[in-house]
Amino acid sequence: MVNSTIPVIAIDGPGGSGKGTIAYRIAGRLGFHLLDSGAIYRIIGLAARQGDVPLHDEPALATLTESLDIAFKLTDNPENPLSIWLNAQDVTLQIRTNQAGVDASIVAPLASVREVVMKLQRSFRQAPGLVADGRDMGTVVFTDAAVKVYLTATAEERAKRRYKQLKDKDISVSLQELLKSIQIRDELDMKRDVAPLRAAPDAVIIDSTALSTSEVFQQVLTIVEGKLG
Repeated sequence: MVNSTIPVIAIDGPGGSGKGTIAYRIAGRLGFHLLDSGAIYRIIGLAARQGDVPLHDEPALATLTESLDIAFKLTDNPENPLSIWLNAQDVTLQIRTNQAGVDASIVAPLASVREVVMKLQRSFRQAPGLVADGRDMGTVVFTDAAVKVYLTATAEERAKRRYKQLKDKDISVSLQELLKSIQIRDELDMKRDVAPLRAAPDAVIIDSTALSTSEVFQQVLTIVEGKLG
């Protein structure tokens, strides 16, 4: 049974806003568990493609999701601080492609899939605490989170960041394709009927467009320390 007294730090925002990197750092600083919720939908898309399950076949995708064994592991590598595992296989690079992001947007709005995923997400809430990174952590999954932060940045800046991330990992992609993909993803996420992307009413909103990662980290850490003591 999940203990609702275990503190949760919810960090939401659109893709490329820097929430993943900040979540890793906060989790490492506090010794908390980490949930990269967006990766789960990417993993489902990957597993579906591997198993020839159509991305619009909601019942089949929900059944597939129930069978997945997913794990997040913090690493000592500052360039790749998190490894993501599916059924004992490291799929970190496979789920960071542009296609994986598009697949995630197709899968994420499916209600029955989200129901299964929500149970999985909440199972990561374990002592001493959890840092949950996603798009609806503070608005849907952990509405009682002790800290809620919403990170954002312009689409152009987010595309540049994602481009650099992928190039550093030797993944070939064009900047224009990334920008278009991010704009499409934003529209899908914000206009979907189920759990649309938005800041929780009690979230602290941080625009990271002109800020360094260190500056954003310090702002978030100050907020966390103020809430958790």
